[in-house]
Amino acid sequence: MGESFAALLEATARRQPQATALVWDGGALTFRDLERRAGGVARALAARGARAGDVIALALPNGWPFVAAFLGTLKLGATVVPLNPLLSPSERERVTGHLGPKLLIESVTEEEADWPAVDCDAPALILYTSGSTGEPKGSLLSHRALRLANESWAEPVMALGPADTVLAVLPLAHSFGLNGALLAPLLAGSSVCLMERFVPEDVLAAIARHRVTVLPAVATMFRRLLDSPALPAADLSSLRLAVSGAAPCPWEIAEEWRRRTGVRLLRGYGMTELFRPISYLEGDPRDVPDAIGRPVPGVEVCLVAEDGQVLGAGRSRRALDQVARRARRLPGRARGHAGGARGRLVQDGRSRHALARGFVKIVGRKKDLILRGGYSVVPGEVEAVLLAHPAVAEAAVVGAPHATLGEEIAAFVTLRPDTAAAPDDLIAHCRERLAAFKYPRRVSIVPELPKSPTGKILKSRLTLLGACRRNPARAQRLTPACRSSAMTSA
Repeated sequence: MGESFAALLEATARRQPQATALVWDGGALTFRDLERRAGGVARALAARGARAGDVIALALPNGWPFVAAFLGTLKLGATVVPLNPLLSPSERERVTGHLGPKLLIESVTEEEADWPAVDCDAPALILYTSGSTGEPKGSLLSHRALRLANESWAEPVMALGPADTVLAVLPLAHSFGLNGALLAPLLAGSSVCLMERFVPEDVLAAIARHRVTVLPAVATMFRRLLDSPALPAADLSSLRLAVSGAAPCPWEIAEEWRRRTGVRLLRGYGMTELFRPISYLEGDPRDVPDAIGRPVPGVEVCLVAEDGQVLGAGRSRRALDQVARRARRLPGRARGHAGGARGRLVQDGRSRHALARGFVKIVGRKKDLILRGGYSVVPGEVEAVLLAHPAVAEAAVVGAPHATLGEEIAAFVTLRPDTAAAPDDLIAHCRERLAAFKYPRRVSIVPELPKSPTGKILKSRLTLLGACRRNPARAQRLTPACRSSAMTSA
């Protein structure tokens, strides 16, 4: 029988029962309070017939009820499935129909009870990926995976301790928010400052009010904070570290954030399926503009060619350009995907990357490569050039079908407040800085880009946005936000 992750948090609560575990505007819970509320959830679930090994789904926003329900489910020995509360009814039905949970929790009372965690061999968690390239998948994760991931987040990545307060404004139903903003801080004895939604001015006020020391967020959040008129007057004196994840964070944002706030923005990389940070390191002061950190302890990253051959560090640049898969050896990876793929291990081959001086550089996903007239184009390279334009806030590049070239390069951008740029201006900007086969021939300026709740751009929907411009009827299949972007004239 494996040790429950909830038992580890119980040990933290015994060490510091009166320390603040959760704080929010208008309330707080000590570690002892949180333990008893989680125990109350476990008792209520048991009264409704739930047992160890059952699957329990949560549809709750960021707040103490989510935390109590998550921990209470683990105490019971059941498998918890956090669902984004913003899912439409049909989206939620698709997930629950796929999993068949024993119960769905949509509210939590303040009932309290002492309920020690039950050790069991059932998975701890089924966590749904963001679906950035297609339909989301549920990854099965063990209690051991949960422990290893959060020990890594708490120690080498963020160097957390009881004196820290971590802001939890990221969605707690997703890997980065769940681990980096909630479970790792609780495991380290830190306080968690809960916020239900991201509003730049509210976030800046919360940092000052609750003396937040660590800010995990996504690139779009940092961009909005930098653009906020409240930033110059904000009190960020308590903040020692900002951490970016879930989606690529351009070096320009990290550099501007440090210059204007005096706080380092630690960029890194992780995957839901591997369920732990791959490359960060709070204790390493070096930052490389085109890289996203060094492998954390316990993670081995190597280069693997198309034929599966592991490439040595001294291989030629030509060999590095052929890299199309990542080989990873690390404990605690996902057991597989939930539902029909329950027994299948998650396969490698998701991303292209290169190693330089021990740093990890993400080149892009192999499946995202654009093949234009026989040339391979990496979207990230084109996006970096677009983001260098002073008017561009966000950029995403995809391949669009082309009758003779196979694919054409299409870009979607949003503009910064109080700026202007025409598509032709942005095309000319790229043409001056990229090879002839790389620059985009189509640029669409949209009000917003379709994103997952963690801020990752959903490129699978961008393809639909391009199709909607040619066939407006297809726009009706998109979400309202995507439909608005699709139908906005460039």
